[in-house]
Amino acid sequence: MTQPTAEHVGLLLRDARGEKGWTQGQLASELGTSQSAIARMEQGKQNLSLRMIERLESIFGRTIVKVGKRQMTHLRVEGGRTLSGSVDVNSSKNAGVALLCASLINRGTTTLRRLARIEEVNRIVEVLTSIGVECTWLNGNDLRIRRPETLDLASMDVEAARRTRSVIMLLGPLLDEAASYQLPYAGGCDLGTRTVEPHMQALRQFGLSVEAKSGFYSVQAPPADGDNRTFVLTERGDTVTENAIMAAAHRSGTTVIRNASPNYMVQDLCFYLQRFGVVIDGIGTTTVKITGRPAIDVDIEYFPSEDPIEAMSLITAGIVTNSEVTICRVPIEFMEIELATLEQMGQQLDISGEYFARNGRTRLVDVTTKPSRLRAPEDKIHPMPFPGLNIDNLPFFAVIAGNAEGQTMIHDWVYENRAIYLTELNKLGAQVQLLDPHRIYVNGPTKWRGAEVGCPPALRPAACLLLAMLAARGTSELRNIYVIERGYEDLAERLNTIGAKIEYFQD
Repeated sequence: MTQPTAEHVGLLLRDARGEKGWTQGQLASELGTSQSAIARMEQGKQNLSLRMIERLESIFGRTIVKVGKRQMTHLRVEGGRTLSGSVDVNSSKNAGVALLCASLINRGTTTLRRLARIEEVNRIVEVLTSIGVECTWLNGNDLRIRRPETLDLASMDVEAARRTRSVIMLLGPLLDEAASYQLPYAGGCDLGTRTVEPHMQALRQFGLSVEAKSGFYSVQAPPADGDNRTFVLTERGDTVTENAIMAAAHRSGTTVIRNASPNYMVQDLCFYLQRFGVVIDGIGTTTVKITGRPAIDVDIEYFPSEDPIEAMSLITAGIVTNSEVTICRVPIEFMEIELATLEQMGQQLDISGEYFARNGRTRLVDVTTKPSRLRAPEDKIHPMPFPGLNIDNLPFFAVIAGNAEGQTMIHDWVYENRAIYLTELNKLGAQVQLLDPHRIYVNGPTKWRGAEVGCPPALRPAACLLLAMLAARGTSELRNIYVIERGYEDLAERLNTIGAKIEYFQD
């Protein structure tokens, strides 16, 4: 098949813009670029990367150009630069996917404002669209969701579903949607065996029957009842708790869930469900009481709160480059242990007074990193369920410990092999010693140096490599960054706004 010319693509782009009734300036604003760049694109005088084409197609809701084999996207980083300025924290990826799943409970129109435009969200949107849900991007980051009276579960996009582990979170919202249906096996990061059995144990409390068969979960819906129920989660997992809460939200009767996760994405989901009229007590504790509404039909809009993991990523960028950078809109309730640990290591931080997120509930602060001389902590660094140090924030301490004098032990007890991926930092000059699949020693300080490294198949270790490259003198390449795009929206571009020099490229 003949590849379309740049001129032909430019004409298609101009037509798509015209159908939307936008000026070149409006499109430039949506893409975060200049009007002159849009003009060059439409004249066929500027080559478009696959990434840019995908962004344009997402904005216009139509195909601009059909491409054959999908090319891998890579990053080239000119490291050793001092960063400065300020950057906002985006909304939470983990909350966003839960809110998307929970939108199925509502027969009315749901509008999610400032939703993270990341691959994980895109996959869930594709799944929802495939079963008949109308998902419309109103502008860059606002998504309007309208579900049909009956979902076409037999038409579910299997490929999209298998590219995200979040698909398992449809079980709660779909609890009794159909007498029986199939759900594709969940995918996502390669972090060893992450069993779905805790989800099944929780949903069996509502009478749901799930059996694994040939790459699918075969689901039998429970009979209707108005029973009250109380149960304990055997694992205080975030997504397990969310699944159970979503099931309880549209079930008659009152459900009490003990050993529930009180983490940030669970709280955001509860605030969202309260907008549906669901009564929820115990938000932020390990015992949550939900009085469900079996028929929910309301028009609402909701702003997901900011992402503490992205906040930690941006704070790490300031620390490893020994820079003064202000990270705005940090959800402080979910960052207190991390910030206290940094201060114990000698990191100087300025923390502003508190203000509320757009959801009116989550407390935010601005955090400014200062150039500091770090030392290894006396004790190991390890995660704990909230309110402990966040499991997903732990890997960033491997990069930070690389800048500290002395030896730091990091104990990643949750995942079987995530710590192994952190040894990839050695390619950039770090001294990371693997003790076992869960523990590493990091010896510092590190003389970071540029290198070419392939992205590991786990989101946070991949982000750690990119952040270390900011500190590494010379030019580095991070290859095949799809895993990063699953969890971050335009991370490279946003780092560039505070002085990084990162560019996308394809082979």
